[in-house]
Amino acid sequence: MNYPGRVIRKGETDTTIMRAIRARLRELQFTLAATGAFDDAVLSAVKNFQSRNVDSAGRVLVSDGKIGPLTWAALFADPVPVVRAVQGALPSEALAIARTQLGVREIPVNSNRGADVEKYLASVGLGGGYAWCAAFVYWCLSEAAKATGQPNPCLKTGGVLKQWQHAKNQRLETVSATAARNDPGLLRPGMVFVIDHGRGLGHTGFISRVQGGLFETIEGNTDGSKTREGGGVYVLQRKVGEINAGYIAYG
Repeated sequence: MNYPGRVIRKGETDTTIMRAIRARLRELQFTLAATGAFDDAVLSAVKNFQSRNVDSAGRVLVSDGKIGPLTWAALFADPVPVVRAVQGALPSEALAIARTQLGVREIPVNSNRGADVEKYLASVGLGGGYAWCAAFVYWCLSEAAKATGQPNPCLKTGGVLKQWQHAKNQRLETVSATAARNDPGLLRPGMVFVIDHGRGLGHTGFISRVQGGLFETIEGNTDGSKTREGGGVYVLQRKVGEINAGYIAYG
């Protein structure tokens, strides 16, 4: 049975889904009745399974008793397809340009400065010293727009949440964080993810590859710790659950 496109949790009554889940857990030697809703016994079995298994990237599953895409893939040994194809000339070119910036670092360290960083900031009308993840996204899309002869639909600003609100106001294609957690199949390479850190602060970057509930990114002003104040342009891997605002499809 294929992943149903939503998180399965306690209280689920769909007989087809629950029959498949109960049968699989029984195969794994959990003591359960063959039929029934998602009750406390199933919840306990799922948490037990999660605590002893890993996702497709080898990371321990979150033991929360909810069957999302990562737990489903592990439970049913269902290989998660990897999506690398980008839809649209603008996001495809923007992603290609973002890749050419890998290795850019702030000079000096932790300064939000340096020739390349200030190039990104200048594209949104800012000088050195400002947080620059949103400026990086705008600059890549701006360069892609020039190369493809298309307008740049991204708002010219260094504010992550301003770009997010503009995309929604302009009725650009967006995917909410909740919708993506339920169905990661809504995501595709070339999209821009948005994290809201509160107090008007955020972080953003490009999705470069999708694999179920995991995706690879290219993002600026970060580092291996996934901070929003890191010192360079990096390729990182994130879980869909890390994104709490949503995703924008430019193009």
